[in-house]
Amino acid sequence: MAVLVNLFSNMKAILAILGMFLVLQLPAQQDSLHAFFISDNQAHRVELNEHYGNKEESPLDKKDLKKFKALPFFEINANYRVEAVWIRTPDEVPFEMPTSTERKPLYVKYGEIHFTIEGIACVLNVYQNLNLVSKDGYEDYLFLPFKDFTNGEETYGGGRYLDIRIPAADLLVVDFNKAYNPYCAYSHRFSCPLVPDENQLQLPILAGVKEGIVKK
Repeated sequence: MAVLVNLFSNMKAILAILGMFLVLQLPAQQDSLHAFFISDNQAHRVELNEHYGNKEESPLDKKDLKKFKALPFFEINANYRVEAVWIRTPDEVPFEMPTSTERKPLYVKYGEIHFTIEGIACVLNVYQNLNLVSKDGYEDYLFLPFKDFTNGEETYGGGRYLDIRIPAADLLVVDFNKAYNPYCAYSHRFSCPLVPDENQLQLPILAGVKEGIVKK
């Protein structure tokens, strides 16, 4: 009996030590994840600025490209990186998506994401471009256009976009810090999908690309 009591006491001591170890490790893991989140977004911004500054692929008109220094961004903010519930909607009917021109590409509502920001429950529809899906690299590409209360103020009046991939599970991470403007925000040479009315968020999304450019 005494052996069992000693064994039980030793197990409790070991579990207590393990618990303290895990508690001490948790902040370090959180710091590591946050550092990765920041560096990932910083790298994304470098790529965007290189793309917009490259005369071979930039959507900017020539007069703006000459003045281009960088895109303006909100501060990187982890509050706008959300875990969303993914709901597949397999029975949707394909439709012609209105654009800024007469072009009407064929899309289908592929699913919905449900999430909360600042205590506000949000739902956004996610779409698949039926013309694009057959191209290499776009087999799992999904299109997430949205509007929010910053449009026409800090951000482009027509709303912004996010690119996501078909999730493998019922949860996915959506990072609004990577929200970008349609090319139409920079030039009338492009034809861009208009954000559907149902994808209007009832709050400001203070993340991602702002309107305009930072000039040299």
